Amino acid sequence: MFLGLRGVGKTVLLNTVENMAMDRGHLTSSIEAPEKKPLGEQLLPRIHQVLRKLSIIENAKAKTHDAMRALRSFASVFKLEYGDMAIAVDPEVGVADSGDLENDLPELFVRVGEAAKAAGKAWTLLIDEVQYLNEKDLAALIVSLHKITQKELPVLFFGAGLPQVAALSGDAKSYAERLFHYPEVGALSEKDAKAAIRQPILDEGAKIDDDALAEIVLKTNGYPYFLQEWGHQSWNLASGDTITLNDTQQAEKETLVRLDQGFFKVRFDRLTPKEREYVIAMAKLGNGPYRSSDIADALGETPQSLGPRRAQIISKGMVYSPSHGDVAFTVPMFNDYLLRNLANLG
Repeated sequence: MFLGLRGVGKTVLLNTVENMAMDRGHLTSSIEAPEKKPLGEQLLPRIHQVLRKLSIIENAKAKTHDAMRALRSFASVFKLEYGDMAIAVDPEVGVADSGDLENDLPELFVRVGEAAKAAGKAWTLLIDEVQYLNEKDLAALIVSLHKITQKELPVLFFGAGLPQVAALSGDAKSYAERLFHYPEVGALSEKDAKAAIRQPILDEGAKIDDDALAEIVLKTNGYPYFLQEWGHQSWNLASGDTITLNDTQQAEKETLVRLDQGFFKVRFDRLTPKEREYVIAMAKLGNGPYRSSDIADALGETPQSLGPRRAQIISKGMVYSPSHGDVAFTVPMFNDYLLRNLANLG
């Protein structure tokens, strides 16, 4: 489960993992967990697609038929729309049809895993934005993966999400910490950040001065998305085959405009006026993490009265709690954006 702030490359890593799985002959299903949409609704067409591919393999036909019946039962009991899909089998009574997601989803996963095993294949499921899964869906997913592990079936899972996913998973099921690894994806080291900028430039037959490279790394704090944007603008400004310090300094204005109008703004716009008031108060306190009590003092309220507002901002993926009583932004350098644009933010 890849964990990290916004813009550090978690989705890129998931895509790379999916490509690696496909290169090894795995069947893959990729989902971006949307807010307020049931996981089952997302899984239905993807599992159906996997089973259709398995159904043409002679050794797997019987097991695939069983899995398709379980899928039909699952779809029926949770009233999931088939759309244009044709699940032309009868549901299997007593399998994945109890109406209890923590019981039914594991039974469905086991049937899919058995079909994949019979076919000599593996199924790799990848879910991005895991923090948007509701607690019931996350718990059912964890139980399903635990059951798959116990039965040693060829089903693999990779997820990505904001830092709070580890705590959310543990809250949903205590054994999640034994089931998942949580590699942290963050800012690049100075060495790696410089290589990420320098190498593509060299590949194009150009170069960048050392002081220009140091300027980009300093201003971006090594965050991949910001490195990419600053490097892009510096490249556009360079008049010859060498990016100079002057180029990277001149690139700052356009880089910040693009980040402010895109990367930062789309996230800020999701907040209500009261939620905006809360995050602006955070930014005015300096660099995070921030004590909830300090934010409350700044707003003239109590931590208890602000609890629902804080919870809503967390649910929107804008802040998280790195430790008890603390909050921090999930978007790197978001406090700088807010302070830069105070006069224009409502």
